[in-house]
Order: sequence, then C-alpha cells, then structure tokens
Amino acid sequence: MRRALRENAPCALAAAAGCATLAWLGLYGSGWNDYETEVQPAVEALLGGRLHAFLSLSPVYGGSLIERAPGLWGGGRLAVYRTLAFPCLLACAVLAAWVVARMRAAARPRLHRAVVLGVLVASPVALRALELGHPEELLGASACTAAVLLAAAPGVGRRRALAVGLLLGLAIANKQWALLAAGVVLLALPPGRRAVCALAAGAAAALLQAPLVLASSGGFATGTSAAVAAGSNIFQPWQVFWFFGRHGALVHGLYGVAKPGYRTAPAWAGTVSHPLAALAALAIAAALWRRWGRRRLPAERALLALAVTMFARCLLDAWDTVYYLLPGIFALAVWESVKDPVAVCSRVGAVPVAAGESLS
Repeated sequence: MRRALRENAPCALAAAAGCATLAWLGLYGSGWNDYETEVQPAVEALLGGRLHAFLSLSPVYGGSLIERAPGLWGGGRLAVYRTLAFPCLLACAVLAAWVVARMRAAARPRLHRAVVLGVLVASPVALRALELGHPEELLGASACTAAVLLAAAPGVGRRRALAVGLLLGLAIANKQWALLAAGVVLLALPPGRRAVCALAAGAAAALLQAPLVLASSGGFATGTSAAVAAGSNIFQPWQVFWFFGRHGALVHGLYGVAKPGYRTAPAWAGTVSHPLAALAALAIAAALWRRWGRRRLPAERALLALAVTMFARCLLDAWDTVYYLLPGIFALAVWESVKDPVAVCSRVGAVPVAAGESLS
C-alpha cells in the first residue's frame, strides 16, 4: 500500500496542480456565459430550499446538476460556480492519475506520461469549456473514456460490468451526448456482460432524469425535443453544413457580437443534425460489430472508435462549439497511452518486428 502511494503521489500531485491551474484560469467568473443563463436560476432555487423550482428550472442537462448538487456548500455566486465545477475537475484528475499509473506499469517514457497527463488535466479546450460555463463537459468526457477503459479490461466479471453500466449511465444523465458512446462501451465488454451493463446504464440514467421529468410537467421532455431538433445561431465554418449556409446579412452571435464573413445556418440543419450524429454513432458501432462479431473490442480499438464517434458528432452537430471536442481529445490521449507504438510502426513498415520477437 505504501509503495503504491509513493509511486502514484507525484502523478496525483501533478494532476492536482494541473486542475488547480485550470480552475484559476477558467473559473474567474460566471457572467456572460452559459452558466449564468442556463444553470444559475436553478442552483439559486436549490440553495433557497425550493426543490421543485430547482427541478423545474434545470436545463436539459439537469441530471448533471443532480449529480453535483451534494457538494454545494453555499457562499457567493462565484463560490457556487466553482463548487459545481470541482467534481468535474476531480474526474479529470482521477482519470489522469489512473491512466498514467497504467503507463508507468507498462514502462512508457516519462515524456509520454507527462503529455497524456497534461492533455487530460490542463488542455486549452477544457479551459474554454470552463470559461463558457460548461464544466460538465469535462465530467462527461472523463466518464465516457473511463467506461471504455473499464469495459476493455481483462477479466470483466458481473460486478465490473455493473460498474461500467453505472458509469455510462451517470455520463448519459450528465449530458445526453454520452449516449453516443454506448455502442463502443458495450462492444468492448464480453458478450455475456453486455446486457448487465446496458440495464445498469439505463437504470442509472433513468433514476437521475426521473425527478426532472416529473417536476417539469412535460417541460423537460419539450426542452429535450427542442434541443434535439432546433435551429442554431452557433454556426461555425468547421461544421459539415457550413457550405449550405446563406451569405448576405451580417451575422450576430448569441450575445449580439457581429461576426463578419459568417453565414446563416439553413433552417433544416438543426432538424437533421442531431439525428445524423446518432445515426453516425450507430453506423460506427454496427460496422465494428460486423467486423468483430462476438469478440470483444480491444482497448486500443475501442478508444479509437470512441474518438471517431465523438469527432463525427462535432462535424454533424449544428450546435457545435469548441468544447464539443473534449470527449474525442480525451479518447485520443488515452488511446496513445494504451497502444503499442512499435506494433503500430511495424504495421506500416516503419519498424520491422518479427512474430514473437521480444523488445528489450
């Protein structure tokens, strides 16, 4: 036990330092970001003891607030904002410490471990998510990546499959885009454990979403439907629908900021974007199932499939913004930590490695 603590202490301290730096840079205020308009009214109702108002005022991702609400300790608005962000930063730190410990056990170079640690706890994209008022994106990215890693671990028993399902369910309740990762997570599990995982994920997500559905009297379902099929004034050049946009009048952003040279999104883009993202995730999972059949996806393939799925969502989602990249970035960083670089090079002919040859 002491040896494990001694070996992991430097990594844990570095992860904590990275998250603290990210918090210092990104949690300087909640004014003029999405937290102020989407989350703050619900949180203030909860702090005032008005539980029904909290559930009624919660945004579509209100399940994330339920997950993080037990840590609320009161204080001013900025203190509350930081308190709600703390579990999200902690999730990144835990994932980073776990991944780097695996890399150390595999004798990966220190530089490689440092780069992966930095990407997971202090990336510029994560900083932007905090600045825009969406710390829950860090929590979702960490949970989805950890679920894939757990699912692809050797010797997955019933309890491990149950834990994977609970983690996936928490990610889905945190933000609904995590449902896109479900196919990859299930395929990484042994076939006999997939049903247990799916049931646990569904139960966990339903349990956290049920209070929102019951308290909103249909408002939560309406808000979810509006988010799934709605137009957007967040229309970016890197979206696949950009070339269908209209030129002409000056485009203004969410807060009235002029955006010269930008296009107006076509009306139909918001209607088809989210269904297309879901279909893309389903198509990726179906292609993997056809390729692997009843065999499990190895961790390397599963993490790469998760990254592809999440980046496809970025291209197809008409609400795309910079922090949408986080799940894909996390998946790629952890993929780099588990893949065998020599084996990858040998497959493309850069490093010839004979079958059964050991590496010194």
